[in-house]
Amino acid sequence: QVQVKESGGGLVQAGGSLRLSCVASGSFFSINAMGWYRQPPGKERELVASITNGGITNYADSVKGRFTISRDNGKNAVDLQMSSLKPEDTAAYYCNVQGSNILWRRPYDSWGQGTQVTVSS
Repeated sequence: QVQVKESGGGLVQAGGSLRLSCVASGSFFSINAMGWYRQPPGKERELVASITNGGITNYADSVKGRFTISRDNGKNAVDLQMSSLKPEDTAAYYCNVQGSNILWRRPYDSWGQGTQVTVSS
């Protein structure tokens, strides 16, 4: 089983910045893609940004130019640098890790418990 742990959320004023971090841990696993999702109050969970093993990134239109996803393959870690934050960025942010269990040759899709980001106007 792959465990996913996020950190770095908090309260920030509009226009400010925050950096979210995520680390995956476990045994006998490989990672294909890592990403960040968010779920605003009363809304569906949505993709914010993702990054593949090869460094190919994908961003939601609403965060392009403001958020940057980066990955450290050696540490099984992914960060999300958020700048020019807006009140509409307020949400619970979740880290997602997808890959394969090397021992059992089965795919997995693991989520962290989430970290709250609140942007005040």
